Amino acid sequence: MHKTLTSPRRRTLLAAAGAAALTSPLSVLAQSGEDIVIGGSIPLTGVFAFAGVGINAGIGDYVKMVNDAGGIKGRKLKYVPEDTGYKVDVSVAAYKKITSQNKVNLYYGDSTGFSKTINPELDRAGTTLMAGASFASELNDPAKYPNQFLVGPDYTEMFGILLKHIAKEKPGAKVAFVYSDSEFGRDPIEKSEAAAKALGLSVPVKIMTPAGSVDVSGEVIKLRRAAPDYTIFHGYILAPIPEFITQGKQQGMTSKWMGTFWTMDSSTVMKMGPDGDGFMGVMPYRYYYDTEKAPMLEKIRALRPEYQSTAYIQGFLAAMLFTEAAKRTLDAGKPLDGKNLKAALNSIKDFDTGGLIGVPITISGNSIPVGRVYRADMKAQKMVAASDWIKL
Repeated sequence: MHKTLTSPRRRTLLAAAGAAALTSPLSVLAQSGEDIVIGGSIPLTGVFAFAGVGINAGIGDYVKMVNDAGGIKGRKLKYVPEDTGYKVDVSVAAYKKITSQNKVNLYYGDSTGFSKTINPELDRAGTTLMAGASFASELNDPAKYPNQFLVGPDYTEMFGILLKHIAKEKPGAKVAFVYSDSEFGRDPIEKSEAAAKALGLSVPVKIMTPAGSVDVSGEVIKLRRAAPDYTIFHGYILAPIPEFITQGKQQGMTSKWMGTFWTMDSSTVMKMGPDGDGFMGVMPYRYYYDTEKAPMLEKIRALRPEYQSTAYIQGFLAAMLFTEAAKRTLDAGKPLDGKNLKAALNSIKDFDTGGLIGVPITISGNSIPVGRVYRADMKAQKMVAASDWIKL
């Protein structure tokens, strides 16, 4: 046996190494294989469950893909979701639970209400980058929301994309806005009216209805009198849009009808029936069944041979951008905190999403101001492209 193993010099070296390990910054230790955690307030039950289930599957699938390929710089992603039922207080409790039990670098939020409520906590902790289901224009402000971003255009930018398409298709067109009496509904209206005018379009009528309204006959008469060339609905999922379209057509209206993201899932639009044929709207991503070249869609279709919703694609892309921000932060040798992750996200320039978005994306602020107009083809039971990709 070698005497040197327990020599005083060796003991001193071992002690010094142990002390160094204890005093070395946690960030260095963290680089050596600790999981990168994505927390999630996900509405798996409640009114928004149709989206929550898709979002959850999308994040989970992307995490599995990354881990199956070896993770990020030898580290695995770990996804920790909690059901919120789409209630802000439950969502805040979920956030507190997940962050108390895990070192959370990335977080997916379920609503505008939650994103706004949790923001002071995000800023105070400074540990986490957050995205979510909200496209609220208010969140698109890096000064007020430095640790958050939107996985697509904000609601005002969605209107901007539709208005740009309208101005090209029919210069000088009359555009009606129909929106719900909710924060979600009112969000883009004022700024979009100004944007329409700047594009040489007019807004002859703005109609606000209760969020779940059923009887819209009075509103349809107002709309018919204004005789718009286009009508944009916002702040609804489905009802009362079909009622407006059916009654409007019965009364001889020739308006084209349009919606924003949360109305535009294929399964939602197809519920409009024959009167929904030709319904258009803005979509920041490709649909599951799009046939244009998109290697990432091919991977998704191989993994899940049945149709996946636009909420699934949104969750999947959120996880992809989270991962890219983490990868860039680690590549730069920096700790994974909110500030570094957001700076890494904002270094994304001409980034290829594998075709989930049809053009390379650049994230300079808190949103991805790009989208495309799709149109419902009821015979084919599909949404088909009605424009090129439009960047603002």
